[in-house]
Amino acid sequence: MSRPPEERLSPARVLSHLGVMGIVAVVMGVITAGLAIPFAGALGIGAQEVAKTMDKLPQELETEPLAQRTKILDANGDTMAIIYDQNRINVSLKSVSRKMTEAIVSIEDYRFYEHGALDLKGTLRAFLKNKATGEQVQGGSSITQQMVKLTLVQQAKNKEERLAATDDTYARKIRELRYAIAIEEQHTKDWILERYLNIAYFGDGAYGVQAAARHYFNTDAKRLSLRQSAMLAGLVRNPNGYDPTRYPDKALERRNIVLQRMADLHVITQAEADRVKGKKLGLKVQPDQNGCLDSSAQFFCDYVLAYLYQDKQLGKNVKQRKQLLKTGGLTIKTTMNPKYQKAAEQSAARHVYATDSAVGGLALVRPGTGEVLALGQSRPMGFDAKKGQTFVNYTIPKELGGSSGFQPGSTFKAFTLAAALQDGISPNYTIQSPATIIADKSEYLNCRNKPTDYGPEDYNNSTSSGAMNMTTATRLSVNTFYLQLEAATGLCAPYRLAKKLGVNLTHPRPTKDNPNPEMAPTLTLGIPDASPLEMAEAYATFAAHGKHCKSRPVSEILDADGKVLREYAPKCQQVLDAGVADTVAQIMEGVIDGGFASAQRLRVPAAGKTGTTQNQRAVWFLGFTPEAAAASMVAGVNNKGQPISLQYQKVGPSYISSASGSAVAAPQWGDLMRVVDDDLKYVEFATPNMSGVKPRPMTTVPSVTGLTVAQAKALLHSQGLKAAIDVHVTKNYSESESVRISYPSPGASVVQGGMVLLVPSSNAPAPPKPKGKNRGGGRGNNGGGNGGGNGGGGGGGRGGGRG
Repeated sequence: MSRPPEERLSPARVLSHLGVMGIVAVVMGVITAGLAIPFAGALGIGAQEVAKTMDKLPQELETEPLAQRTKILDANGDTMAIIYDQNRINVSLKSVSRKMTEAIVSIEDYRFYEHGALDLKGTLRAFLKNKATGEQVQGGSSITQQMVKLTLVQQAKNKEERLAATDDTYARKIRELRYAIAIEEQHTKDWILERYLNIAYFGDGAYGVQAAARHYFNTDAKRLSLRQSAMLAGLVRNPNGYDPTRYPDKALERRNIVLQRMADLHVITQAEADRVKGKKLGLKVQPDQNGCLDSSAQFFCDYVLAYLYQDKQLGKNVKQRKQLLKTGGLTIKTTMNPKYQKAAEQSAARHVYATDSAVGGLALVRPGTGEVLALGQSRPMGFDAKKGQTFVNYTIPKELGGSSGFQPGSTFKAFTLAAALQDGISPNYTIQSPATIIADKSEYLNCRNKPTDYGPEDYNNSTSSGAMNMTTATRLSVNTFYLQLEAATGLCAPYRLAKKLGVNLTHPRPTKDNPNPEMAPTLTLGIPDASPLEMAEAYATFAAHGKHCKSRPVSEILDADGKVLREYAPKCQQVLDAGVADTVAQIMEGVIDGGFASAQRLRVPAAGKTGTTQNQRAVWFLGFTPEAAAASMVAGVNNKGQPISLQYQKVGPSYISSASGSAVAAPQWGDLMRVVDDDLKYVEFATPNMSGVKPRPMTTVPSVTGLTVAQAKALLHSQGLKAAIDVHVTKNYSESESVRISYPSPGASVVQGGMVLLVPSSNAPAPPKPKGKNRGGGRGNNGGGNGGGNGGGGGGGRGGGRG
């Protein structure tokens, strides 16, 4: 049956395809020793069918951008890390030395600029030459064909596609030839050669001529000499077999073959070839640097990548983002200050040794910008656990792949302090703060204005006791002051504030898996886990007058062409009244100026807060100036990464009998900040202006003295007040005991919703001793009176006697 006219191919098209099939036959080895195409017969229907088959082959090859290595730069523009899947740096043909292009063309395809996609003459010549010598002296495939094959391998998305790109089958060769024909039609010879030089593998992890030049000779492609060019050109045929780092003799022999080929083609003279043949390879091999392990700032690099993996604008999912970062040839500009980074790493290593059962961590941020300037930890990155090496980043949040964090202790008091000030409680508000109090958990209300838990809990001071205001209680880190202040603010305000300031709190209520919620009375004592970076970010908000900025290690990303791909501007929000933040800073100045951390005074004004956790598992110091905020942490960690106590351990050069934030963490902070201090302007903290905060109303303390403890609690609750019990003498009190004293006293003022401290008779101070000659009798009468008055058991007598 004859075909419709519209389906018939023109004689010219048929002849064209038959010509291509003739070439294909050569490629497949079908034409040898004068044999013609097996199916060559007449031009009739058979030829039409052949032409139809050729029409079904792919018309063109979409060449995707080549994978290139990505550079991560510090704030000075110097490279701190390189990451890649393939170590490649694309360069233009103009940036490749003439000797290199001459060498590669001579050995691989000397008629490259004269033929099309296939060099029939060159193919037959190479076939005969290689057969005669018994080795692969000359290339058979054209540079275009080789480039097509390398492109298909490069762009293979899975194992099946990679196998299809390398299978020794006729189908692959036909497909490659058709692609090569299309490439030759669409691009110039220079474009093809440039891509070939960039895509070719030169062995030992070097992809492309620029990476190879730097790796083997520590030079650039445009400066390659004849000797260097000949060696590189000889590698592409068998980059593993001729690898000069493993097989220098084979690489030398192959280089000399390239030189002789260049001489035979009169590209160079025979004298030049002979002169270079007499020289050694002249290698100056540069070690590969790939990934954060090879970085000059290992864990800052780790943080940068973890941060970018979360950026949805860099890809739909983490896999796509990783692919872009490892293959995109990007330039990532970071905020890291190399001077401060070095100081942070040195300080952490000086105060906590890598092999200690502890880890030291530091994070430094710039207030008002969110720029992370440095991260340092005592344990370096690596595989050797015996040397203290680890891949756990102890400085960043667990959400970014860091450790689970450590309890920050009393540094969390800052959030209760700020919440109280924001709520209008005066910084001069005075609270009687005994050594020990007992408060029922139901006194602390959550965001739904309901108790988080029930049952009495005792809380102790580890420092001073007595009547305190916010300044003295912060400087001395008085627990019982802050537990009572937290009852007045409720748990919701400081909890939400901590989150707004950058602490990743995620567990407000108890669950089956975790029965210990973060939103608990001990919130102000720092029971939630946190990282140094979170805490530095939070405290930077106080330095920035209440403006919170999210931490960011990256300022800008450029694409492979140097164009801006992504900018990372500050993400800031006013979360605290400026007067409140400035008051917090003013109060915390006392911690460094005459307080526990006075040994860490700087040239410029600074403020801070110490923190020590229960069982001394971690100690902290958070300090800031108007221009820099840093968190210092030292935590006990065993070889399994589990928290342990620092007490009775040798940490760094010192033995710790009792760990504290001021003695252990603050010096680590000070060593870093004294380096930073050199670059800071002398700026005073702002004078607080609290005019924008409405004072919290006050109420009168009802008369509770003489009532039983139970009755006094009920009366206080009926008026919207809370109650706590002073048990600095004995915890063995009874709800039926009478209340001897209250703080504030009946008739005095207390903030609405505040806590009143009840002193039961068992904890009341002893009455004054009588004066006169009969002291013995007087003491006896007083003792008996106290004992009887307290209702038996002698408990009241002990309380009065010890008060």
